Amino acid sequence: MAAFSTYRYHLMAIFTVIVWGTTFVSTKVLINGGLSPTEIFLYRFVLAYIGIWFFCPRKLFANNLKDELLFAASGLCGGALYFIFENTALGITLASNVSLIICTSPIFTALLSWLMYRKERMKASLMFGSLTAFLGVALVVFNGSFILQINPLGDILTILAALSWAFYGIILRQVNGRYSTLFITRKVFIYGILTMLPFFAMDSATFTPSLLASPLIAANIIFLGLIASLLCFVTWNTAVKELGIVQTSNYIYLVPLVTLFTSAIVIDEQITYIALIGTVFILAGVYIAEKGFRIKRD
Repeated sequence: MAAFSTYRYHLMAIFTVIVWGTTFVSTKVLINGGLSPTEIFLYRFVLAYIGIWFFCPRKLFANNLKDELLFAASGLCGGALYFIFENTALGITLASNVSLIICTSPIFTALLSWLMYRKERMKASLMFGSLTAFLGVALVVFNGSFILQINPLGDILTILAALSWAFYGIILRQVNGRYSTLFITRKVFIYGILTMLPFFAMDSATFTPSLLASPLIAANIIFLGLIASLLCFVTWNTAVKELGIVQTSNYIYLVPLVTLFTSAIVIDEQITYIALIGTVFILAGVYIAEKGFRIKRD
């Protein structure tokens, strides 16, 4: 029974990355429809915040100021900074560069966790598995077309996005034992919104709420807000609480894989043998990495 419970959390993580892997297409539809990346983020997080109030306890604040500041940091890192860095990078460098570099987040997470919590020990198999999965990601992202355009600013911003997500996971670990997953997720949403407002103020000229009258745009906002944000942040945070941030983060390597097959289905992009080989590398790397991290028992 205990083994089944553990597998349930792995399935939650897999479900989450499957949904997140499809959000590229949905976000692209919204951008092509006239919405800015900042608008998309605010709409999806506001919708998610409203939705979570139907399930979350009505407690407003954390138990102390330190925890409240940690929640503010989680919203900043997992919300505003991550999306600002990633979306800005997409406007500067190739999408393939961004998709590849963002998958360094599990490696950053493992390193940060090891540096901050000396009870955790990295094994060679963890790094080997991570690098194997990263190689697979590269093959899937390029999908047979090996063109890497170096753009220092865009690539640096993508690295900052990956670091932001890694810090988000580390912060989650600080509060997971003291608060429920729903409460934590709600705090991430509200602080994600609040920390995004300064960026939105600088981009207010692109605010076009009239576009929400379009059924296509409204449907994609609902998907991103209620499924990709509300539901998936809950399932992801639950998986992190039960499995640990390092184990859960390794599933991020599957995101480009999901995007590859979603693009093939939705917009008829071709899948090459190189990409299929990359798929094998990703799956093998995730499996190896899962075996390479353990916690010393006191």
